[in-house]
Amino acid sequence: MSIRTNKMKAVAVLLKQLTTARRKFYERGRDESFDGKLEKLRLDLNKIKDVFVEVKKKEEELLDTLAQVYDHLRKLERVKLDEDMDGICNRIRDSALMLLPTLVFDDSYKDDDNKGGKISHSSEDLLQLQHQNIWTLEDYYRLHDPSKCCLWSLLIFPVNAVIRKRNAINLWIGEGLIGNTENKTAEEEGEDVIDDLLKCGVIVRCGNGNDPFVHRFRILPGDLHGVSNLIRDSENIISSPLQLDSKKVTVGGVHTKNVTLRNIFNIGASYLYFSPQWTTELRNLEVLQLGRWQDSALHHIEVGSQEFLKDLRYLKELKYLSLRGMSRIFEVPSSIAELEKLLILDVKACHNLERLTDDISSMKSLTHLIMSDCCLLEGMPKGIEKLTNLEVLKGFLISTPEKTPCRISDLKNLEKLRRLSIRIGSEAQIRDEEFEGLKDFLALEKLKISWSVSDPKYANIGVILPRGLRKFHLECFPGKFLEKCFHVFGLKLTELKITGGKLESMKVDFSWWWRVEIMRVKYLKQLKVDIDDLKALFPELRYVEVKQVSNISYVPHQWTDE
Repeated sequence: MSIRTNKMKAVAVLLKQLTTARRKFYERGRDESFDGKLEKLRLDLNKIKDVFVEVKKKEEELLDTLAQVYDHLRKLERVKLDEDMDGICNRIRDSALMLLPTLVFDDSYKDDDNKGGKISHSSEDLLQLQHQNIWTLEDYYRLHDPSKCCLWSLLIFPVNAVIRKRNAINLWIGEGLIGNTENKTAEEEGEDVIDDLLKCGVIVRCGNGNDPFVHRFRILPGDLHGVSNLIRDSENIISSPLQLDSKKVTVGGVHTKNVTLRNIFNIGASYLYFSPQWTTELRNLEVLQLGRWQDSALHHIEVGSQEFLKDLRYLKELKYLSLRGMSRIFEVPSSIAELEKLLILDVKACHNLERLTDDISSMKSLTHLIMSDCCLLEGMPKGIEKLTNLEVLKGFLISTPEKTPCRISDLKNLEKLRRLSIRIGSEAQIRDEEFEGLKDFLALEKLKISWSVSDPKYANIGVILPRGLRKFHLECFPGKFLEKCFHVFGLKLTELKITGGKLESMKVDFSWWWRVEIMRVKYLKQLKVDIDDLKALFPELRYVEVKQVSNISYVPHQWTDE
């Protein structure tokens, strides 16, 4: 196969050919100098293996922005253009800059001639740096106190890294940086921090600038000299984390010996190994981020064996554990249930995960249990309904009664539950009035229901939405109509999102009861609808995002008060 045949596979094909050639060169006679150069080539290729995919993704983001500008011009929206011109130009510039794969080579990659650790810049590089957005100490001192500590937490990530807002907030909860205010939940406090960081210019939002909500943000570079001084002055209140940034890392031993660590972060490791008794020097550990933090699912993380999970029982101070996106984890063992202080357990997108421990009911401190996108997960253990401190439960799987003995109605005892996502599995047996019990979830604000089956019979599930619900997301809904499937009475549903599925009509019973203000409809080939139709059905709409619906590729639309 020629590497020009499919650019998405070009690097993989080249790596395979490199391995073959390297073996044949070795058979002809070992040359350590030449073999070292081949190894450097292999490392470089591994660094750029996802470049074509990332560039395509960034191209789509830029095209989305340009499509929005085109829509303004086509409709001759002079007032709108005048108001948004600065923001439009900034988004075009930022999207264009992001086309450059700047994160391919991080600071750990250096030429042999640069082993001293000092990186030199050409005059052209320095000129470009001067025109970048750089936050200063003045920006830092404008932050409120909780935001300053949260900013320190973000500084472990590479400059210009894109972070999901929800991941950052969960991390801050685990670190104990937020969640200490009596009149606000930890997530509300986290939202305030994000707003503060944006206002003071140390992060910038990513994506569509007209979107009422921030979903992702980018970390801007800061005043490096001032940052160094602040780090030195703050050593007494901020512990230095261990960063796993090599391609292959063994946790334990020389990395942790004679060092008191509270936080470990996987910044760039793709292959993780664990020394025997790796937890011996880590008894004070509070945050263990082994899984993927990157916004893109292209970042691969693999463990040599899942045996390391059994030793987690010794980390009695652990409050945050992320195994997100890690391969070769087949089971969450009972040892994790011994972590009595654990607040957040994130196993999202562990694609090999088949089962959770049956002892999960003993994890009384747990506030966040995140199991979304675990496609091989067979069911839910009995006992989830006993986790009375749960505020976020994502990926609750409906399967057979044997595999998921806990019913949805049992979860109403979780009086603090604010976010819930439910997946209807391929073996799902939906019991009578299974979803009607959702009306009793008095604290629930955000609900997502997704389907792993396309049979229309799974569409008529009879959902009665709780009064306090603000955001509702349907994913791969197998029905053609929303009518008679979803009912709301007397609530103000802020946001409705529908992605994928067979939906043909957006009409709903008593649409004035829905009172939707923000709507996102994506990847619905059978849906025949335009912006005017949606506004007629949901008169309180103020923002709509339509993407790959019927013959519409991408249209965001915002109504302004006139």
